Amino acid sequence: MISVSKESDWVLRFAASPRAPVVAGVLLGAVAVAESVVHAVTRGVDVRLVLVVGLLAAATTVPLAILRPAPAAITATAAAVLSLGLFHSFTTAGLCAQTMVLYRLGRVGGHNLATFLAAPFLVLALLGGGYLAAFTALFAPVAVWLGFALSARGEAQANHAARQAVVESLREHTARGERARIARELHDVVAHHISMIAVMAETARLTTPGMPAAGAQRLSEIGDTARAGLTEMRRLLGVLREDAPEEAADRRPQPGLHQLNELLDQARETSGAGTRLIVSGSPADLDPGVELAAYRIIQEALTNARRHAPGAAVDVELHYTESLLRLRIRDNGPGPPGTTPLGGPGHGLTGMRERVAAVGGRLHTGATSVGGFLVEASLPAGAVR
Repeated sequence: MISVSKESDWVLRFAASPRAPVVAGVLLGAVAVAESVVHAVTRGVDVRLVLVVGLLAAATTVPLAILRPAPAAITATAAAVLSLGLFHSFTTAGLCAQTMVLYRLGRVGGHNLATFLAAPFLVLALLGGGYLAAFTALFAPVAVWLGFALSARGEAQANHAARQAVVESLREHTARGERARIARELHDVVAHHISMIAVMAETARLTTPGMPAAGAQRLSEIGDTARAGLTEMRRLLGVLREDAPEEAADRRPQPGLHQLNELLDQARETSGAGTRLIVSGSPADLDPGVELAAYRIIQEALTNARRHAPGAAVDVELHYTESLLRLRIRDNGPGPPGTTPLGGPGHGLTGMRERVAAVGGRLHTGATSVGGFLVEASLPAGAVR
């Protein structure tokens, strides 16, 4: 089976190569000349006519090797018609060559000319041109329309590929435009406000007389946090905008649970409240997407606790099982948040749900029976490295 498959592949590759018509024309020409000469001699034809019959036989085949599709088809058809009409002689090799030249003509789009060239063989077959004329009248139209059908299929495939390329290009262009729009919004609106926070915090610390040291420290931390946010914003802009300089896009690794202690230390310093980390089960390195989702959920839960329950203690629990990582973040504040400090609805919980859904987990948020707010998430932990 393997050898047959390799043979078929070789035959198909050879048939599609530019050298195939040359090789076929030369071989068929030699066979046609030999066949016509033998046939003429056995019939007792005059020697001079044998030479003419041999030349006509060569003319029915050799054009396949040396001429382009249209001239080759015209020359081979004319020689075949003369051979059949004048000498009632035609060769099997000539029949093969005639089928091939008409097929090639149909492939290059000349199906009207190829159909016209196939018509004389039908007339000759009806006038008693012999079985080879009848076979040629039968096979010639089939070869023409087979070549035309394959040509049409190739054009359809090329057009489909071109349309797909255009669609992909438009989709990529649209995505680039959307990234550029988001980058502009981040740069023109969000980054401006964050920079204003940093400036106002630094100005308030330096211009307020008699400010307690703790207050000055808080304002300094606000300024540092705002500047860190601006740094992250520049990194995002570098990723979103493809025309940004390479050095502007700091491709740092995304955070994971290994950085959780740093996050909790920062939360303790910022809020001044107690924040505990409770780990149970057998900790393991999870899929980076799962670790990033867990880190961002905990980060958003701590931010919400500072925003809506300032000073409240927070417990962060991680429970590892063979199939799940369970997160539980609970504060002892007044209850579920209503609005953000700016008065509008926040997007933190929505972002949590999207992150959990992206990794195939489940999320529950809400008030507890003893007060405070609870965030519970179950994330798949099967993809352990």
